Amino acid sequence: MKPANFLIIMSDEHDPRWMGCSGNGLMHTPNLDRLAARGLRFTDAYTTCPICVPARAAFAVGKYLHQIGFWDNADPYDGSVPSWHHRLRDKGHRVVSVGKLHFRSTDDDNGFSEEIVPMNVFERKGDLYGLLRGDDMPARGDGKKLAGLAGPGESEYTWYDREIASRAQIWLREEARKYRDRPWVLFVSFVAPHFPLTAPPHWYYRYPFNRIPMPKLYRNGDGHPDVHPYVRDQADNTGYDKYFEDEAAVKRARAGYFGLISSLDENVGNLLATLKDCGFEADTRILYTSDHGDNLGARGLWGKQVLYEEAAKVPMILAGPDIPAGVRREPVSHVDAYPTIMQCVGEQAPDASGFSLLNATPNRTVLSEYHASSSRAGEYMIRHGKWKYVYFVRYPEQPQLFDLEGDPEELNDLGTDPKYARTKKECHEKLRGILDPEEVDRRAKRRQAEIVAAHGGREAVIRRGSFAYSPPPGFKAEFDQ
Repeated sequence: MKPANFLIIMSDEHDPRWMGCSGNGLMHTPNLDRLAARGLRFTDAYTTCPICVPARAAFAVGKYLHQIGFWDNADPYDGSVPSWHHRLRDKGHRVVSVGKLHFRSTDDDNGFSEEIVPMNVFERKGDLYGLLRGDDMPARGDGKKLAGLAGPGESEYTWYDREIASRAQIWLREEARKYRDRPWVLFVSFVAPHFPLTAPPHWYYRYPFNRIPMPKLYRNGDGHPDVHPYVRDQADNTGYDKYFEDEAAVKRARAGYFGLISSLDENVGNLLATLKDCGFEADTRILYTSDHGDNLGARGLWGKQVLYEEAAKVPMILAGPDIPAGVRREPVSHVDAYPTIMQCVGEQAPDASGFSLLNATPNRTVLSEYHASSSRAGEYMIRHGKWKYVYFVRYPEQPQLFDLEGDPEELNDLGTDPKYARTKKECHEKLRGILDPEEVDRRAKRRQAEIVAAHGGREAVIRRGSFAYSPPPGFKAEFDQ
């Protein structure tokens, strides 16, 4: 493969099933659909962690969380582990980021040649409140605000995304031609469709309520056998769903999410049009993905933080010269991005945990894990072939098992069915072949306890309060006490 420039577009919280190219007739995503039509779309791609800061650290480094730490939204990437940006910059490539990083600070050497309008964790600390886990985990107080913000309008995030798109277009037009000796890499990272679910009106009203389905398993609670106690723990701690008073309120939030996806698509379209207008399309490969998905009310959950398909799956589209058009259905992971990026620009990928998406991926087990806000203990997911196995450290006798070929919506948990005991045992052995769940859980909690102590202890963290989402450049976090 001839080396070429590389444009990486990352969104935030985009469940890949909400795109036209995924077969979803409701969604208006013409630019992502055209990108998928001329490239490879991976239907079963997974994040390493369904929350922003750890997912982005793992994407940068190309390794799973238990291999690198960076467990939660108060333990951000600090440049201490070599990333693909470090490696490419050190090889002489121009590597530029525009937009959300969610690293510790621009004062660290994050590996980029230049960081344009970067968004990192608040005050180099991030969400300290989310470090308080276990049986005495305090409830979060930001659900009411988030529910109230859902609807038509503008937010600091919609403004920031337009700024990101603008600055990326300016770089392509004014800077990219300066770097001809070897391929450049441009990492453009948007925040949509991350909450607040406030969508520009011209997109929000494209999704009338009579076309919007209600979430699956919505508010079935204890009466539904497939709502796991881990789900109830999450719902009780976040308190998000209780502020949706009726069906119209739920659909208002979902319309906001869909509108944000279309707004994202608009920004992506402007970026891709600029790439073509500048004459770079023929020698630039493109990767589109998101850091994780969004539950969007399924099982009464909003946001992410669980390992169901809504939150753990990510879009993965790869297009450009020498990349065939098509659809691939084998499980892949964000750890595969690092070797893919390196191969596309003509470099080796030492110490890779994943495999280049340009090659045939082996029959393997893909992992995702969660050790962060609103979880009392670690949660792990493996995907192997059609099977998905989810293990909960707090509920070791209640793992979940899904046949994703026959049950893609995860409505039928086979984990308690004696007929599948052997499959469940085999999946658990595959998980333990990768890591020791209890040992990793202890390691994450030790690190989190150290961070809490370094910031004055539990009561000091509680007094600081929680905030719903990280502020973009020029804005301040709004704490909920």
